[in-house]
Amino acid sequence: MTELTSQKSAALDAIEAADTLDALEQQRVAALGKKGWVSLALKTLGQMSPDERKEAAPAIQAVRAEVAAALEVKKAALENAALDAQLASETLDLTLPAPAAHKGSIHPVSQVMDELAEIFADLGFAVATGPEIEDDWHNFTALNMDESHPARAMHDTFYFPDTAPDGGQMLLRTHTSPVQIRTMKAIAAANPGGAPVRIIAPGRVYRSDSDATHTPMFHQVEGLVVDEGIHLGHLKWTLETFLKAFFERDDIVLRLRPSYFPFTEPSVEVDVGYASENGRRVVGGHGDDDGHDWMELLGSGMVNRRVLEMGGFDPDKWQGFAWGLGVDRLAMLKYGMDDLRPFFDGDPRWLAHYGFSPFDQPTLSGGVGAGA
Repeated sequence: MTELTSQKSAALDAIEAADTLDALEQQRVAALGKKGWVSLALKTLGQMSPDERKEAAPAIQAVRAEVAAALEVKKAALENAALDAQLASETLDLTLPAPAAHKGSIHPVSQVMDELAEIFADLGFAVATGPEIEDDWHNFTALNMDESHPARAMHDTFYFPDTAPDGGQMLLRTHTSPVQIRTMKAIAAANPGGAPVRIIAPGRVYRSDSDATHTPMFHQVEGLVVDEGIHLGHLKWTLETFLKAFFERDDIVLRLRPSYFPFTEPSVEVDVGYASENGRRVVGGHGDDDGHDWMELLGSGMVNRRVLEMGGFDPDKWQGFAWGLGVDRLAMLKYGMDDLRPFFDGDPRWLAHYGFSPFDQPTLSGGVGAGA
């Protein structure tokens, strides 16, 4: 055992003196390798008597553990020293600008959708959605549009060969008005007879039409308010408040003209005053002022009694108003586009010019046109 103690002392000194990982590995092999002095000492246990082995084994194992622990400590110290040396020799100039990363943009239609949601949320409206593939009951019949209405014609509406469960026709919705019916029916199911409703219904709609200001697929937003004691004054105030916030101008002036829509009675077309500046229509001012004119912007009116009944509401108790306009047209008026077709071409040059930063989301406090 005296020889083992002497070998251990020499090995610990050699381990401590190792100045590289390779030198330390040599000391590990010399002590703990197959032919190392610790391994050979362990092999001699098989040649001892049980009493001798009982006395010698713990001592040899203790030496083995002490040498292994010294190796681990030294290895960690050498690795840390090597890392410190590497970090000291390798430098990175953090003052250099990072490479420019590709950044996408928000489409003007998505921007306007966000602005609409911000404005109407502030007015207490919720956003409602519905299927783009509709049946003719929700799209036409429930909205008081009879079988002979021109909108039902094949040349105006995209029909499917499939039929609805009730035998009706399936089609691509021509407006988001079916969302109003679905919302009223859902509310009436939970509250028989009806309950207050304040929603906007934005989304894609489809009509067989195509030119500079019309496309087969476009975006529409409709609004619906149903409550007790609702009248046209509420409609006019809501639209004025919305348009002032959207165009970020206080001089918005509306003109309401009598019209006809099957789903509202009375119905009104809403005109807005505007002026032409550098070939662009700029919304604002009174349409009868010098240099100004009136532009039709949207259709609206008081919800027809029959539509309320179709939605499960008692028309003797509840009244409502509804309106609808094109989201794409709003974007064109506010941000200066003169052709609707490039909205859907996917040209990155057009998006680079008219798109919005994805990091500048519209807020009422910062201006709904933030990022323009």
